[in-house]
Amino acid sequence: MVWPVSRWIVKQAVGGLPRTGCKQLAAGYAVYGPSTLLVLTVGDGVACFTLDRETGSWWLTQDRMQVPKQTREFAINASNARHWEAPVKRYIDELLAGKSGPRAVDFNMRWVASMVADVHRIMTRGGIFMYPRDARDPSKPGRLRLMYEANPMAMLIEQAGGAASTGLGPILDVNPEALHQRVPVILGSIEEVERVVSYHQHLN
Repeated sequence: MVWPVSRWIVKQAVGGLPRTGCKQLAAGYAVYGPSTLLVLTVGDGVACFTLDRETGSWWLTQDRMQVPKQTREFAINASNARHWEAPVKRYIDELLAGKSGPRAVDFNMRWVASMVADVHRIMTRGGIFMYPRDARDPSKPGRLRLMYEANPMAMLIEQAGGAASTGLGPILDVNPEALHQRVPVILGSIEEVERVVSYHQHLN
């Protein structure tokens, strides 16, 4: 479960959308499993709370979460490789080449197929999550929804010192045109996100 909070939602405005994700007041997600976690930002860092099931209380278990700047892990749905744009293909090819490639480092792929689970792993140990633009359907420039998937996750990642981009610019700067608008998503450890963005800029 992931959610944003903005003045538009609070006021229940009709007939318009928030201008950008930068206008969000808060964002968070919940992870359900052996323990139930709530990860939250109100615009001043990111905190993680754990549910005490006996009392129904939430305990602060991690304050000021930080995404490591560097990583050797990436998360992407490799079954879509044939549809990727050239900058993404270049980046993933470099990672897969490992020590014998231009990066001279081995990378590991992690893909849970759950954005919340993948992003939570990145929040705790670093990494890059990618659901990039592809060539399958020109009417859908991405797969994830801007308003209630990409924006809240981008706010959380940036508040934790990471970066979040469409490949062409920050996710939080995208002006929404529709409630269910889709966008490409590249987020996580800042150095890797900046590398992918630089490949897009080089192509353009």
